[in-house]
Amino acid sequence: MRVILDTNVLLDILQNRMPFAEDAVVIFRAVAADRIAGFVTAKQIADLHFFARKMFRGEENTDAKARAVVAKLLSLFGLIDTLGADCRDALGIGNSDYEDAMLIAAAAREKIDCIVTRNADHFRPSPVPIRTPAEFAALLNPPASGGEG
Repeated sequence: MRVILDTNVLLDILQNRMPFAEDAVVIFRAVAADRIAGFVTAKQIADLHFFARKMFRGEENTDAKARAVVAKLLSLFGLIDTLGADCRDALGIGNSDYEDAMLIAAAAREKIDCIVTRNADHFRPSPVPIRTPAEFAALLNPPASGGEG
């Protein structure tokens, strides 16, 4: 299965935002174990570098630490280029958030199976199925069947 994680899900784990980080960890582990193929867009990587720099502001080697975060993400996730066509196609997606429409356009172009986001309403309408992190984590780790037998 090929999935794109929305920036909010990536930030949940990078910034350890509880309780959201718990589901993000399940998804990251599935990507790291090659159970699923996780992807990010080039545009997201630029955004994440910006947020990582803010996260390390005031510390020594701020940029080096932010670049290490980006390097780690790129070692785990496949990178989808953000194309001019995605920017144009996003204009035609009936969505109030242009940035999210760009992610939808890239996901559709790359035949991604699912977009994982905490802001599902921002991704309507989308030709690519949308899952919350909790829904997707449950798909990855279904509850053990109970019952006595």
